[in-house]
Amino acid sequence: MTDSSTNMRLKLPIVCFILEIILIILFGVLVEYDHDTDARDFHNMSHHDYENDFYYRYPSFQDVHVMIFIGFGFLMTFLQRYGFSSVGFNFLIAAFSLQWATLMQGFFHGMHGGKIHIGVESMINADFCTGSVLISFGAVLGKTSPIQLLIMAMFEVTLFSVNEYILLSVLGTKDAGGSMTIHTFGAYFGLMVTRVLYRPNLDKSKHRNSSVYHSDLFAMIGTIYLWMFWPSFNSAVTAHGDDQHRTAMNTYYSLAACTMSSYAMSALTAHDGKLDMVHIQNAALAGGVAAGTAGEMMLTPFGSMIVGFLAGIISVLGYKYLTPVLEEKLKIQDTCGVNNLHGMPGILGAIVGAVTAAVATKDVYGEGLHDVFPLVAEGKREASVQGGIQAVSLAVTLGIALIGGLIVGFILKLPVFGAPPDTICFEDNIYWEVSLRSFITNSTSHDQNQNNTHLHSLDNIDQSVH
Repeated sequence: MTDSSTNMRLKLPIVCFILEIILIILFGVLVEYDHDTDARDFHNMSHHDYENDFYYRYPSFQDVHVMIFIGFGFLMTFLQRYGFSSVGFNFLIAAFSLQWATLMQGFFHGMHGGKIHIGVESMINADFCTGSVLISFGAVLGKTSPIQLLIMAMFEVTLFSVNEYILLSVLGTKDAGGSMTIHTFGAYFGLMVTRVLYRPNLDKSKHRNSSVYHSDLFAMIGTIYLWMFWPSFNSAVTAHGDDQHRTAMNTYYSLAACTMSSYAMSALTAHDGKLDMVHIQNAALAGGVAAGTAGEMMLTPFGSMIVGFLAGIISVLGYKYLTPVLEEKLKIQDTCGVNNLHGMPGILGAIVGAVTAAVATKDVYGEGLHDVFPLVAEGKREASVQGGIQAVSLAVTLGIALIGGLIVGFILKLPVFGAPPDTICFEDNIYWEVSLRSFITNSTSHDQNQNNTHLHSLDNIDQSVH
C-alpha cells in the first residue's frame, strides 16, 4: 500500500469529482454558444455556412491542441522514470485547465447579458491559458503530486486571466503569440512556486533526475510537434488575412534561425564539441517564444530570423551556465529549465514587441495599421506610447506572476496535498502502477553490475512506497 502521505486513493477522486461537478454547474448556469455556434443566431443572420468562424479557426485550434497534449506532454518525458507522470499529469491538468480557463476568460472577455459566449476562438484561448499552466508544470516536474498540480492550475488560470485582461483590455497591449501573457507569465509563476517548494535534500533523488537514451527520444517527439505547429500557435487568434499569414511566416523563420544557433551554441559550449540533447530539445523552440509578441507586426522576415537567432543563443547559454547558478545561489530547482525556454525568450519577445510597436508608422503598415495597432491608427495613441505600454505590460506580467507564484507556492506546501518525499522524487512508482523491475531488467545497459545495483535500489523504493 502506498505511504499514507502520498496515497491518492481518496484524495485524488475527491478533488477531481468536486472540481468537475463545480465546473459542470457553472457551465450550466453561465455558458452559452456564441452566434457562430448557436443554430438560431447563426442562421437568423443570413450567413453562408462557409462564413462560420469554425472554418477559419479550427485548423489552428487543432494544431494548438496537439501542442498542448502531445508537444508539452512528451517534451517532459526526458526523465528516466517519470514518463507516465509527465504525459499523464500533463493530460490531467490540461483537461481541467481548459474548462476552468473557459470560465475565467469568459468572466473578463466574453460576458454578454450575464452569459459567457463560447466558440472556436474561446477554445483556442483556453488552450493558450492551459499552455501557461503546463509551462509552470515544467518547473515543478517530478516534485509535486497530481493534487498539488490541480490546485496550482486552479489559481494560475485565475491569475493568468486577470493579467491577460489588464494587458489586452485595459492597457491595449498587443501580444498575439503570448510572449508575455503565456510564456513569461507561466515561466516566472512556475519558478516562484518551485522556489517556495525548495527541497534542500533533493540530491537524494538526483540519480533519477536525469535521462536515458530512449527517454530523450520520447522528449524529442514533443519537440518536433511543438516546432512544427508553433506558427499556428502564434497566429491562431490574429486577424484573418495578412495578419495571420504574416504571423505564421515570422514564426516559421524565427524557429528555423533559432534551431541553427542552438546547434551551434550547443557544440561551442561543450568541451568536446558534442551536442547536448537538452539544448536541442528545448533551445530550438525558443524562436517560437520570442516571435510571439511581434509576430503579427511588420517585423520583416530577416528581423524574425535575427530574433530567433538571438533566442537560440540565449536559451543554450541559460541551460549551460544560468540554471546551475539559479539552483545553487537562489535555490530555484527548475526541472525543465523553463526560464531558458520560456522565461528569457519571452522577455526578449516582449522587448522586440515594444521596439517594433514604437516605430510603427502608417507608411509601413498602410491600412493594416488598424488591425495591428487600432489605437495608433485612430490617432488616440502615438506609436512611441504604444511601445511604452508594451514595456509596462512586461513589468505588470512579471509582478503578477512572481507575487502569485509566491502565494500559491505557500498554499501548495500544505502536507495534505501528498507531495513525494525528497528521497523518491522523479519517480512514477509513487502514483502509478508500473513494473520498474522489468524496465531495468530489459534495459540495454552493457553493465550487468549496474543493473543489479538498480534492482537493489528498486527493492528499497518498493519497500518505501508499498
